[in-house]
Amino acid sequence: VNLVVQIGDLCVLTWCLVLQLDDLTLRGLKLNHRERRFIKFASAEYQGQLYMTPQDFIESVTDSEPRPRMKRRVLRERDLEQFIQEVPLLSKGSPDMFRTIFDQGIISYTEYLFLLSILTKPQTGFRIAFNMFDTDGNQRVDKEEFLVLMEMIAAGVFRAYASWVSDNTQGDGASTEARKKDRATREFLEKIFSTARRDRLNRALEGAVKAVDGDEGDLEEVVEDELQKRHVVDTTLLLHFFGRKGKQDLKFEEFKMFMENLQTEVLEIEFNEFSKGLPAITELDFAKILLRYTYLQSDQYEMYLERLLDRIPEGRGITFNEFKSFCQFLNTLDDFAIAMRMYTLADQPISQEEFHRAVKICTGAELSPHIVDTVFKIFDDDGDGQLSYKEFIAIMRDRLHRGFKHTSRSEGWEAFKQCVKRSPPASQSQQPREGWVGFKACVKAAMNENQPQQPSVT
Repeated sequence: VNLVVQIGDLCVLTWCLVLQLDDLTLRGLKLNHRERRFIKFASAEYQGQLYMTPQDFIESVTDSEPRPRMKRRVLRERDLEQFIQEVPLLSKGSPDMFRTIFDQGIISYTEYLFLLSILTKPQTGFRIAFNMFDTDGNQRVDKEEFLVLMEMIAAGVFRAYASWVSDNTQGDGASTEARKKDRATREFLEKIFSTARRDRLNRALEGAVKAVDGDEGDLEEVVEDELQKRHVVDTTLLLHFFGRKGKQDLKFEEFKMFMENLQTEVLEIEFNEFSKGLPAITELDFAKILLRYTYLQSDQYEMYLERLLDRIPEGRGITFNEFKSFCQFLNTLDDFAIAMRMYTLADQPISQEEFHRAVKICTGAELSPHIVDTVFKIFDDDGDGQLSYKEFIAIMRDRLHRGFKHTSRSEGWEAFKQCVKRSPPASQSQQPREGWVGFKACVKAAMNENQPQQPSVT
């Protein structure tokens, strides 16, 4: 038993050191939230480039921290050949595909951004993008057309980064230290792209620097040009869509089913965390899911939950279909916000009837009366039956873009260091393991503090 405990303690310490190294590596680099999160969760490496596995992606949108690992897995050609056997045919796609493949596949950074878009954007935008490349009107695209389509979704990231490079590396005003940091950021950022993307990004950035004296259109054209190149490695997503030889075409209805399956899979994981195998979650659990990614202080978080408990002392529960419909509605939040703003400009109160009508207009579907009533119980500030819509929209935006918030001082490695500083030194009367137990408690606090605002690690 003691041996098992010691091994467990060693794993905790090793994981803490991995977290510290990641924090030290990323510190000072000018990376955006998505880049940082991809690097943090990516557990595979091939030819010097980082990749997520399907399980990494699921964890990145449902957990606050990646699962413990000693180091990244370095893949070889035989690993990629084995992965090919694990990819199901497009016709065999299912709402548990990512969980089934688990760590036997790879996802590039561009695909990571693309999959995030599927989870946060309405289907209408993807249909429009599909139609742009469907020149013959047959409702399908080939592999090369799809790669361009996917690159366009991520193009804003590269354009913004290229602009930042041109702004920060030109002129005599840039210090030597600033140039070193810019170079370090650029070199580190390249690791999250495939080899082809790395070369493409380098040329795009060089073009951006050359175009700094030109107008904005010149810069945009250079970056867009450099985005339209082919991948070197066939990832799990490309194999699933286009087959092992890459000769299949992708129909929009097939792609639509893939989007539906991915959304269902992620939502099932969240729902099952609270349902514990039952067919429904409580209204309180539903509120916790909505509030878990917000910037609320602890007292504000508790206020929402207590308000709901006071107004629904005995609920009937919320089924998965109700939960899924509401979360898919959130993908149209921008359109819904416009509709709500029109009501407020006309000095019209936002009642449940108006809420239902706005949802129907924006999505073409209807939410169950019970889930709308529950939402109003949470966000009706003064109990007058009207929605505090600005508050609702702000919190739902946090919910929709989960996982891309700054880490506060009371979370992660900073929380661990603060905990250690606050811990009194172990007295001589303590048992040998008490100091280590205190150390582990700090680790646990660093991982779990402020859990109302972050998803728990499953």
